Amino acid sequence: MTGDEESIAQVLNRLRRAQGQLAGVISMIENGRDCKDVVTQLAAVSRALDRAGFKIVATGLRDCLDGTRRDNQEPMTEAELEKLFLALA
Repeated sequence: MTGDEESIAQVLNRLRRAQGQLAGVISMIENGRDCKDVVTQLAAVSRALDRAGFKIVATGLRDCLDGTRRDNQEPMTEAELEKLFLALA
């Protein structure tokens, strides 16, 4: 992933938080916690992952559109960007 250091740090922080939350969900299930508590935490994990994904798309959008991608590939088309964004929906 390319982008400014601050955006990458934010994505990594969100993913690490989601990783910790997911470990908590696993522990809750193993310990027989209440279904409501488990689902609430699982929803939090899902939101954290969604936000990380949206941040990745937003950060990379400019690079994808203007062709400044590190891998020297052609810029993404509008249809490709839309498909990428909708993959998070």
